[in-house]
Amino acid sequence: LTTTFVDWDALPPNTTAVGQVRPVFDNPTVAMDKLEVHITTLNPGQESHPVHLHPWEEMLLVKDGDFEVSINGQKHHAGPGSLVFLAANDPHNARNAGTRPATYYVINFVTDLSHSTDAKSAAEQAIPGKLASSVIDCAAKPSTPTPTGSRVVCVNSPTLTFLALESHITTLNPGQQTAPNIIDSNDELVVIQSGQLEITVNGVAARIGAGSLLYWAPNDKRTLRNTGATPASYQVIRVTSAKSPKPPAN
Repeated sequence: LTTTFVDWDALPPNTTAVGQVRPVFDNPTVAMDKLEVHITTLNPGQESHPVHLHPWEEMLLVKDGDFEVSINGQKHHAGPGSLVFLAANDPHNARNAGTRPATYYVINFVTDLSHSTDAKSAAEQAIPGKLASSVIDCAAKPSTPTPTGSRVVCVNSPTLTFLALESHITTLNPGQQTAPNIIDSNDELVVIQSGQLEITVNGVAARIGAGSLLYWAPNDKRTLRNTGATPASYQVIRVTSAKSPKPPAN
């Protein structure tokens, strides 16, 4: 998978028995055995699937609506903007607890370690320093002002199958942009939360709006600029594996 822009309006939904699904990615990357992303919409009262588990680690990013997420037999609320982390082999599922259709992004980064994890659940292993399954309310995290807007750090931790999982939300004020030609050596998925952004990767620019998403391949040069009249926010989910390439030499 190379750097790819996906416009929300270009993702026609497929009807399912419980709502809708929009397939996005299902490919290997330079550093990952697979990146699989789809967007699920559940009708009121419906659940994603019966409680299940798997050795790779998964994230759910709630776009809209209210969900009841079951993790290791415990029920948790996840509202708009919540990031749900599901550690290896922890039983889980999600149910629309609201009265309207509700939508979330499903993100599966599969690393080489996913194939050799202990058959016990992450909760049973309880390895110190490894991120446990959790619902992270990004909206409740402190916002730090920056010269161009603000930044919220949602999580930054090693996990059972990632050397590091980091997620943050950047807000750019109108007319502001990031530093030019940022280079990052990790796999990154970006979801546009609000506003209109012009994103330039390796000299090629594209404009995308709220709901849209993109994958950045390691070491591609990128610059983001707010082209709208209101603040624009985007959430970055960055995963480091043992196969992540080194940054290019200066």
